[in-house]
Amino acid sequence: MESAHGRRGAWGVVAILLLTGVHLVRGGTEQLTAPGPPRPVAAEAPAPAAPALRARTALPAAAPLSVAIPAIGVDAPLARVGLDADGWIEAPPPEHPGRAGWFTGAVTPGEPGTAVVVGHVDTPTGPAVFHALGALTRGRTVEIHRADGRTAVFTVHGVELVPKDDFPADRVYASTGAPELRVITCGGPYTRAGGYTGNVVVSARLTALR
Repeated sequence: MESAHGRRGAWGVVAILLLTGVHLVRGGTEQLTAPGPPRPVAAEAPAPAAPALRARTALPAAAPLSVAIPAIGVDAPLARVGLDADGWIEAPPPEHPGRAGWFTGAVTPGEPGTAVVVGHVDTPTGPAVFHALGALTRGRTVEIHRADGRTAVFTVHGVELVPKDDFPADRVYASTGAPELRVITCGGPYTRAGGYTGNVVVSARLTALR
């Protein structure tokens, strides 16, 4: 496990890169012949807010093993991902399209702070783990199964499509002190030269522990 100082240091690098327009996740540069991934609803009616758990009920650090999003049929193992030599957040290898990644530069899901899970929207061979992420809606849940045997259940409170060249890093990764989760993939319009032009960002807060 990295020290808190190490996590903060890595995360500061990511925030700076994102603010200067570097893409969050490398990849997404192959155009599929199948229909593209769904995009978030442009104007969504608010759902009743699920009560967030207090920060003092948060979990200690424990490695996340898998992520489940029942509403869109996701049940995927989680690999550890960090920053590559060029300062990009790594994504799981495209030869494993059903695998997602937990960014080790942030907290583990369930700890106080903002945890980050990333994954491909597609690969040259077809749709990948987060192909349907843009169809998620407020009030749905994201479950993170952890190495300590606990499951952290997060309730979605926001789904948005943001431009990669003007990524709102300060807002997306802001910490309230309570356990939060961001699930991110590529999205938006596609160009063969540059890949996807945006990121789908799902924001969720911890609402239950099992």
